[in-house]
Amino acid sequence: MPVALFILDMQFLWVYADDLIGKGLEPWVIGELMLYASARLVNLALPLAILIASIMAMGSLAEKNELTALKSAGLSLPRILRPLTLAMIAIACGAFWFSNAAWPVANLKFRALLFSVTKQKPALNLTEGAFYNGIEGFAIRVDEKTEDGTLKDILIHDHREGETGVSRVIRATSGRMEQKADRLLLTLHDGASYEEDLEQSKRRKERLHPHIASKFERQIFEIDMTSLDFSKVDEGLFKRAHEMMTVHQLQAAMDSLESLNHDKQRNIEQFGARQTTLLRDTIQLQALGVTKASSSILEVLSPTEQRMAFDGARSLARNARQGIANALEEIQSKKTAQDRHAIEWHRKFFLSLSCILLFFIGAPLGAIIRKGGLGMPTVLAIMIFLGYYILSIVGEQMIRAGSIEPWLGMWMSTFVLFPLAFFLTWKASRDSGKISFALRKPRTTQTISS
Repeated sequence: MPVALFILDMQFLWVYADDLIGKGLEPWVIGELMLYASARLVNLALPLAILIASIMAMGSLAEKNELTALKSAGLSLPRILRPLTLAMIAIACGAFWFSNAAWPVANLKFRALLFSVTKQKPALNLTEGAFYNGIEGFAIRVDEKTEDGTLKDILIHDHREGETGVSRVIRATSGRMEQKADRLLLTLHDGASYEEDLEQSKRRKERLHPHIASKFERQIFEIDMTSLDFSKVDEGLFKRAHEMMTVHQLQAAMDSLESLNHDKQRNIEQFGARQTTLLRDTIQLQALGVTKASSSILEVLSPTEQRMAFDGARSLARNARQGIANALEEIQSKKTAQDRHAIEWHRKFFLSLSCILLFFIGAPLGAIIRKGGLGMPTVLAIMIFLGYYILSIVGEQMIRAGSIEPWLGMWMSTFVLFPLAFFLTWKASRDSGKISFALRKPRTTQTISS
């Protein structure tokens, strides 16, 4: 399992390398992030490790004829696997506890720390001939940096503005940079400063564009560096996400979403009943002074009134249709959220059962191929695990797309590989030395006549 975790951690570093490099992060921050990332990768590393270990262990026993010796002593393969099965049940229980208790905490801390790291600005590292915009409100460019720390041809754009709306540009022939705590001190020599009033309170035609220009021989320019300090975001912002919930919390959230959907559907039905009324083509119009009872209501309306009536009816119909469409869209969004919660709910049990399933694939397969070590067993394990993982990802994506129900998508890979586990266990229990996919040729007998 440590090897599998190491490989997956290297993949994590490759994905997030751009967010970690060049930001001056402390080693403990990187270590903490890797720790939480490793905890999140257990759902991949543990089943893969169990599959490889079971194939290697049983393959090594079969290769050294130790499995044959056990069988010659009267022990069947299920009896030999009984202690390992009990150990796998214990591991599965521990995996469920990890998924339900440790996994949400690791997800919460990982998301919060990763958000803080990605929002962290790059460390102060001036590049010759390029503007550095890592400090909020400033853009700094130096033409050349010498070995003794001297900066040449310095250009500083101060965009802090604030309430005064003043933009400042400073240029110096040389200078030296010194960082103290949360401040950056720039000692500038032989330069000029330009301050321009933006006149934000005046209209564009009335602006006079006043500015102040000054020269200096030596000036100390101070910049606040607190914007580069690393700070963790509040973890409370992520606590309501479905990945950070336990089984009971996920079940309560799904029940709540389902109840809200039922209430919304009932409201739509009541709204439709109120907005839809079936009318006869003719009505009694004696109150309007019309003597014929079968006369149409349109006969008593002028053409203008008829147009107004049609426009009002069309407007009411459009509003009713739009209201129902918005309500149906809200129901669909809640159904999508419910499916996301259902994915995490099934994932809690998926890790435990996947460990047992892959064990009953790896152990019989190792006994059949009779190979131990890191050669063929590892290749077979990785191929089987890739198929299992791809099926799991496909099922999860189909759930997110709304194509299938959550229980079917999450357990689709298990349904596909369970017959394989049953077949391999049955084949190994019958002491089959190999798996043959070719039909045997019928024997031919010859009669020799004397």
